[in-house]
Parts: sequence; C-alpha cells; structure tokens
Amino acid sequence: MKYKQIIFDIDGTLIDTEDAVMRSMQDTILEMTGKFYEIKDLVFAFGITGEDALEQLGLTPVDTIVKRWEDRLQHYKERMVVFEGMEEVLKELIARGYELGVVTSKNGKECEEDFFTYPISKYFKTVVCADDTKEHKPNPEPLLKYMELTGCKAEELIYIGDSEYDMKCARGAGMDHALAKWGAKKDREATYILEKAEEILEVV
Repeated sequence: MKYKQIIFDIDGTLIDTEDAVMRSMQDTILEMTGKFYEIKDLVFAFGITGEDALEQLGLTPVDTIVKRWEDRLQHYKERMVVFEGMEEVLKELIARGYELGVVTSKNGKECEEDFFTYPISKYFKTVVCADDTKEHKPNPEPLLKYMELTGCKAEELIYIGDSEYDMKCARGAGMDHALAKWGAKKDREATYILEKAEEILEVV
C-alpha cells in the first residue's frame, strides 16, 4: 500500500454541495445586509470557512450571518447529493485496508447537519472540522492536526480535494494531493489529477 490513510475534503469532493452553498449564501447576504451578489462573485468562498468568506467580503456581523447561512442552507438540502460512484469507491478502499478521514472547512455544527446525516459518513474514522484548528485552509494546520490525531507521517497520507485551497493546504503539509475534477472549477497543480472517483483506486 502506497499510503496508510486517505483524507477527503467534503464539499465538491465527496458531496456535490456547490449549488446549495452558493444559493444559500446569496440569499442570506441579501436578507441580512441588503446587498445582492451574483453567484459568480461568490464562488471564491467555496472551500474556505464561512467566516473567512464573509470577512473577505467585508460583511458584518460575521457570526450572526454565518448562523443564518447555516439555517438557510437546510432549505437547499435536497440539492446536495453524494457524487456518482463515490460510495462504491469508499467501500473498496475500506475493503483494501485503508483508513479514511476528512479534513473540511465546515465547522462542527455544519458537519453534523451537512455530512454526518449521509450514510457515507460511517466510512470515516477521523474528521477534522474548521473549529478544530485556529488556522484554516489554505494554511496547512488542518492537515497537520490530522497527522497529530492519527500519528501518521505526511508521506503516509494523501489528501483529495477540489479547490486550490485544498491543494495549497496539502503542499504546505508536505503531503501528496489529488484534484477531484468532478467537483473542481478548473485544473490545479496537484500530485494527481482525477477525472472521476473511480480513479482514486488507481493512484493509491
């Protein structure tokens, strides 16, 4: 086995959440601030914490808007689906003896509402959420925290994600990384470029 454990991002990698996240963000900002943003002007926020996204937009009060955004997202829950073929890949990885983990920009509450409700969540032993670290992606601290929790070295791990934030986080942690093109907006520099979920089985 080339790696001991395989780490996944959630949004845009395991679960197709972009439409729901962007639309609920757009709705919430309009409701809370009266400002209207086109979706194309909000896509930068996909892959970082809600707090970081709102701070980049200069919108306040951040905590209040984030809480409303979390609530609003539930109205779009039916738009969030596990990517095609992903559950079968996860089952096969477990069968091959890999441990699976998650490092996400979602906070603990969001993970409870937007990830742990999905049956695929049972495949993951270690989960690092945004409120488990002081710094967030693209800073490497979330993956360093994962290494601390599991006792694994960087060379024993690979991180699979869809955004430049994910790739920078992995590079900063000295870890191999794979770009999930089924959720990515554009090509990014990565150890591996994956066109579909099944290709994970070929690189590990």
